[in-house]
Amino acid sequence: MVPFRFTLESGIPIHEQVAFAAKKAIISGRLRPGEAFPSVRTLSKAMKIHANTAQKVIAQLKQDGLIEVRPGIGTVVAPRQPWARVERGRLLKQDVERLTVEAIKLGVSLQELQEIFAEQWRKLQWADARERV
Repeated sequence: MVPFRFTLESGIPIHEQVAFAAKKAIISGRLRPGEAFPSVRTLSKAMKIHANTAQKVIAQLKQDGLIEVRPGIGTVVAPRQPWARVERGRLLKQDVERLTVEAIKLGVSLQELQEIFAEQWRKLQWADARERV
């Protein structure tokens, strides 16, 4: 089983879309440091992508320092690194843009959106704190 999903978007290479979904899962804590990361075979089967594409995903995540190969254990999520502001912003930009467009379409003001976002933020932080206990 793979603990992340992606929605196919035209114009963006599939390996980049899958790698982005994996990065978000790692950064958000859905995949924790030391946890096993899916093998090429598991990833390609679960995501319904070619094995070469899955290999590109894994290679990109290794290059980015998000996963590492441990002899005798396999591929695991790497210890957390402090993320640079630029990297965090880059990972969020597409989702923020979608959210902004939807909010404008619905007639939601910036203040309303900030309140909704703050409420969701508090809920997720509270849930994350409970999981750590």
